[in-house]
Amino acid sequence: MNTTAVLPPLVLIPGHWLGAWAWDDVLPHLHPARATALTLPGLDPRDPARADRTLDEQVDAVLEVLAHLDEPAMLVAHSGANAPVSLVLDRHPELVRRVVWVDSGPSAPGVAFAADLSSEVRAVPLPPFDALGQQASLEGLNPAALERFRRDAVAEPGPVLRQSVQLTNPARHDVPTTLVCCSLPRAQVRELAHAGHPMFAEVAMLTHVASIDLPTGHWPMWSRPRDLAEVILAAARQD
Repeated sequence: MNTTAVLPPLVLIPGHWLGAWAWDDVLPHLHPARATALTLPGLDPRDPARADRTLDEQVDAVLEVLAHLDEPAMLVAHSGANAPVSLVLDRHPELVRRVVWVDSGPSAPGVAFAADLSSEVRAVPLPPFDALGQQASLEGLNPAALERFRRDAVAEPGPVLRQSVQLTNPARHDVPTTLVCCSLPRAQVRELAHAGHPMFAEVAMLTHVASIDLPTGHWPMWSRPRDLAEVILAAARQD
């Protein structure tokens, strides 16, 4: 049986500071003909104007990929990719068969990642790991992974961080969803969602949602790449 024939196209989108390279350890465990990893505008080190790229440009880049596929895709969104992917779901939910949030979740309307970031800040570099570890778990990352993270990370564009996510289409809630819960267990995510926590309030609005625990830190594509790939493939086969 040709298992790739039943899979939708897979589009993998990394979070802040990351490009398509962030999925290098996961892609070999997927079906290469069906999987595409993206580098969003502003995260390509070869782009001299990268610090000026906007959230809308990132959304347009994802939509351009989706528009050229022959069927709706499954989006796999890690961490800070939740802002552009939430906007994609709002603007064109018909292009998305399922979304998989990797230690992330849908953005709430009107939220910006760093609304108070000064307009004088053109881009925000990857913080020192001791500071980053206070915001997101580094569990499971060995010295080689941390070295690669530091070496290849690209400063996140200021316009992307300052722009608020304007969402108006309730159809975004009806796109089938899988939450891959890494640094927080799914039971806690559910509790926070139903309690109306700002970071998880949109989860409570989803009409077709499944969740799975993949215990590790915030970057499972490096700490548990094979396991993450298996979760992605299982989600792709649900529909």
